[in-house]
Amino acid sequence: MKTKYIFASLLVASLTFAGCEDMDTLPEGSTVTSSQKEEIGQQDPTKIAARVNAIFAQFNQYMPNAGALNAERHNDIGYPSVMLFTDTNGNDVVSDNNGYNWAGSDLDYTDRSQTSLECQMVWNDMYSIVYASNNVISGIDPQVEDPTEQYYLAQGLGARAFAYWVMAQLYQFNYKGNETKPCVPLITEKNMEEAATKGCPRATVQDVYTQITTDLASAIDLLTKSKVKRTDKRYISLAVAYGLSARVNLTMHEYGAAATAADNAIKAAATEGLAPSKYTEKDNQKILAPAFWSSDEQNWMWGIIVSETDRVVTSGIVNWPSHMGSMSYGYANYSGGRQINKELYEAIPNSDARKGWWLGADLKSNNLTEDQQAMMTDYGYGAYTQVKFAPYKNELETSVNANDIPLMRIEEMYLIKAEGEAMSGQDGKTTLVNFVKNYRDPSYSPGTDIQEEVFKQRRIELWGEGLNWFDLMRLNKGVDRRGAGYPNSEMIFKIEPTDNVLLWPIPEVELQSNQALSEADQNTPGNTPKPVADNK
Repeated sequence: MKTKYIFASLLVASLTFAGCEDMDTLPEGSTVTSSQKEEIGQQDPTKIAARVNAIFAQFNQYMPNAGALNAERHNDIGYPSVMLFTDTNGNDVVSDNNGYNWAGSDLDYTDRSQTSLECQMVWNDMYSIVYASNNVISGIDPQVEDPTEQYYLAQGLGARAFAYWVMAQLYQFNYKGNETKPCVPLITEKNMEEAATKGCPRATVQDVYTQITTDLASAIDLLTKSKVKRTDKRYISLAVAYGLSARVNLTMHEYGAAATAADNAIKAAATEGLAPSKYTEKDNQKILAPAFWSSDEQNWMWGIIVSETDRVVTSGIVNWPSHMGSMSYGYANYSGGRQINKELYEAIPNSDARKGWWLGADLKSNNLTEDQQAMMTDYGYGAYTQVKFAPYKNELETSVNANDIPLMRIEEMYLIKAEGEAMSGQDGKTTLVNFVKNYRDPSYSPGTDIQEEVFKQRRIELWGEGLNWFDLMRLNKGVDRRGAGYPNSEMIFKIEPTDNVLLWPIPEVELQSNQALSEADQNTPGNTPKPVADNK
């Protein structure tokens, strides 16, 4: 069969759940062609259920691109790879470029080569989600009335919208003002077979966002009608669909719609018993103890569910906690881990419970237990190292890195609502102040620029969760690492928001295999970042 990373193959390849072109392999070993899929879905809904599960299986995998890359990379773990790459590209997740840090190419932007392994991983990982989503959507009548199939169809539409929303911000600039520029090939259930044989050109930014918003509107409608409750948080609920809509509208600068969608997400989440986490008291200080390892936490809306038996876990070190966690066993123990931007840390008031999510200049955090603090000291972690993410089951130095991975938390919805309201002439300040005072810092007092205040709160609240890059792009911030505390002077960059190096290139193998693309369709290379003086 064709190599997996070739785009045409992604459209017909069966990835981890099928075996040959235009066919699905059934458990009993027989095959079914695409023309029979809808009938089988109606006769046996478990076939569709398996395809739905296949969507979310794409999110977290052990070296899914090893064959395509002809290399085993310990940063090749599905969508968490994209989270790690983009966070490292920015200026808030600091790390040392050493032999144990697999993010060196993302630190210095050599990942922006069309032949880089990271470039291929990002493309493959996102289109794998698109393919799996299309595989669900193509097998269900869009006018379906069965509640279970409505729920399944919503999963495919929501996941596809998410994948394209991510890619739209990696392969092109800010939506506003760039609507007619090329984005990514737009593959749906309607053109996937044609694209497999004839290729598919890059769609415009506007066309991609039209598909995203259409998919989300349909998903919201289907979930509203269906009322089927998800079995766990890997699946997309009505609250998550509204949350995705809030993100997309914020990206499009449709601020009023973003605020409305975020408010709807908050209300829908409340019906599931979800609410923001809240600080507690310790030694007369507000704290938020290390957490973020289980989707059962009350503030998680959506996440990647990980099992102890998953290959990414049994590998020991080829997983997200290995790279990101400070108190788990993995690469972070030896690379020095991940730190927050020093300037950002110093801007967090001492009264804010989140300040303890990182070690201070004294190498301590009030959020930690005595044993947790001792471990951080014993491993020699430096100032500003994260202790936000707890180890699995709160077991220090565990090699069972089965942490669930957050994709959406309800706190983000409050911040979107505040920004959306403020930017559409409503009272976003009150929403922001109430959220921060009630859950994070009772002494909080914002500045006058609410959008900038929300951006700061997002940098703090959502640190390390793979979302900051999208803020840098939609707000035209660029990347400024001066004053951030980077240990390698050659990694201190100031990249302008219009520099093409911020855009990911289309992989060379895609240009070679997609008949509708050529080198002329490649993103114009940007300037290779050059170190600047750390004089901010």
